[in-house]
Amino acid sequence: MLVADIHHVSLNVADTARSLGFYRDVLGMAVLDRPDFSFAGAWLDAGHGRQVHLIETDAVPADVGQHVAFRVDDLDAVVATLRAAGIRVGDPSPVGDTAIRQAFVLDPDGNRLEFTQPA
Repeated sequence: MLVADIHHVSLNVADTARSLGFYRDVLGMAVLDRPDFSFAGAWLDAGHGRQVHLIETDAVPADVGQHVAFRVDDLDAVVATLRAAGIRVGDPSPVGDTAIRQAFVLDPDGNRLEFTQPA
């Protein structure tokens, strides 16, 4: 296999500060140092060496099912935390006939995120 691991995912956002209110303040991702690019954005620590890169742009794609999935240890606690912060999140549900559970949420720009709890 040519691919060894995932390093980062990039998400287009309309307002970096607003998005940091979600990714940093609600989800608890730490802000990382970022090179001085010609566009606004932020790099965030998603754990275990993985990163989320926010790219500020006017071209945030429509949600047609594309998403990023984050592994969590306690899906019910994540859903409760999101709801307590006033964020609309789907109910946890099984993935097909497996013991894996997932819940979906849209970030402030409509990027779909999955939170998945392994069996």
